[in-house]
Amino acid sequence: MNHNPNLKPWQPAQPNNVAGKGQIEVAGQVENMIWQTRMAEPTAYENALGDALEEVFESGALTVDAVVDGLNQRQFRTADGREWTVPYFEAEMARLGA
Repeated sequence: MNHNPNLKPWQPAQPNNVAGKGQIEVAGQVENMIWQTRMAEPTAYENALGDALEEVFESGALTVDAVVDGLNQRQFRTADGREWTVPYFEAEMARLGA
């Protein structure tokens, strides 16, 4: 299994002063799964997007505009085949939890 089937959707941290209560598991009482932070295995599109983003960042992109330009220059398209825009990129990163 390449994901954590028990992972709950992202929730903001809620501090709790009682050990073992709230957002932190009690040590030794929870199975340590290798893929603890994934709700599902990445799709081919998500893996390809990750690879493309690595290339863009390695080429020196420092702003969201530069990232979007880099994806478009590499002709890496959105999941529905369009060119990237800043608003679409930001929405996609929010959807993917980045």
